[in-house]
Amino acid sequence: MESVLAARPKVVIRYWGGEARMTSALRKRGIDVVDIDEAASFDGVERDVRKVAAALGQRPAGERLVGQMRAKLAVSRGAWRGDGALYLTSGGQTTGKGTLVDAMMTAAGLTNLAGGEGYHAVLLERLVLDPPRAIVAGFFDAFSAAHQYWNPGRNRLIGRLVARRTIVSLAPAILACPAWFAADAPLAIARARR
Repeated sequence: MESVLAARPKVVIRYWGGEARMTSALRKRGIDVVDIDEAASFDGVERDVRKVAAALGQRPAGERLVGQMRAKLAVSRGAWRGDGALYLTSGGQTTGKGTLVDAMMTAAGLTNLAGGEGYHAVLLERLVLDPPRAIVAGFFDAFSAAHQYWNPGRNRLIGRLVARRTIVSLAPAILACPAWFAADAPLAIARARR
């Protein structure tokens, strides 16, 4: 709270996490707070971009970002022609339907092998006994992987599987927020095909 107040903002853009009472505390001090919604699709990302652009008085800039996002999605569309892949984080999580990661994979033409809906753990035994042909890795950068309990560095079998089957490793910055740059993920996935 002190860091935010020290910056003297007129508007604060807020996603999930942090102190639950911060929003009301900021509003009591006359600061506009715009909460970004959890987007499970690129339509949801577009709504977030437009919401923030309107709050900042930057609607034309928001529309340019939406246009750039749509252009990246158009370039990515169908690149993998339905091939299957599993999204896997360094913490042993995956995600099924109803998530932005699923939308990212689908936009590039991949079939998500996770099954189910939302985020859930991947069983180590499943990966070893029935490994996916392709992996879309998330949060495998050195910093985040070093701070995960379950990561390839702690299991030789998973480490070898990830090293051999990863088609693309998505940067945490792309995955962390439902903003216009989320379209960089399908673009990276599509480029891995070429």
